[in-house]
Amino acid sequence: MDESGRRFSAAAVAWAAGGAEADAAAARARELADGVRTVVLVEGDSDRTALEALAGRSGRDLGAEGVAVVPLGGATNIGRFLDVCGPSGLGLPLAGLCDIGEERHFRRHLERVGLGTGLGRAGLEELGFHVCVADLEDELIRALGADGVRQVIEAQGETRPFRTFQGQPAQRERPVEHQLRRFMGTHSGRKALYARALVEHLPPERVPRPLERLLTHV
Repeated sequence: MDESGRRFSAAAVAWAAGGAEADAAAARARELADGVRTVVLVEGDSDRTALEALAGRSGRDLGAEGVAVVPLGGATNIGRFLDVCGPSGLGLPLAGLCDIGEERHFRRHLERVGLGTGLGRAGLEELGFHVCVADLEDELIRALGADGVRQVIEAQGETRPFRTFQGQPAQRERPVEHQLRRFMGTHSGRKALYARALVEHLPPERVPRPLERLLTHV
């Protein structure tokens, strides 16, 4: 994302957080909103990293296109960000990505701000909101396959840490796909690191549907 998109994202996050800095953040967000065509609301930094990496593979620069990808810091914060960016706030076009376990939060708050009624999965997708099963990491692992993911881990120089992780009592009997998914969340920053690395290794025909559809929408 270009610098103006990052500044808008940071301002929106500070505004949604409330507190002493909220008014100043709101002013910054309103000033920067003129350069924003669409706001994409995602659960965290790994989702933003994956989306921007996938766009880059096809020669797209989302920030230059006016697409601001804003991490919510958790799906339960969706209501605050819809209040900031949606019809009662900045009134910007919206899209998003969430895990299946958090779909209900997105649906309820989209309906609350007047962006639909009785929304099902198809209704969410028409609005530009797409659902990962079970989450982004799971989608990417299934798309690449366990062997492909292990090759990415090797390329990152983390084969030994992964084998150590597999040897932990809580992990030994679990399927390798579960081990891979859990491993990516064991250190701060690792989820974002692998979100980018896995996307960069994906064959074009195996891009997970939620990511592909979201990019097509925006």
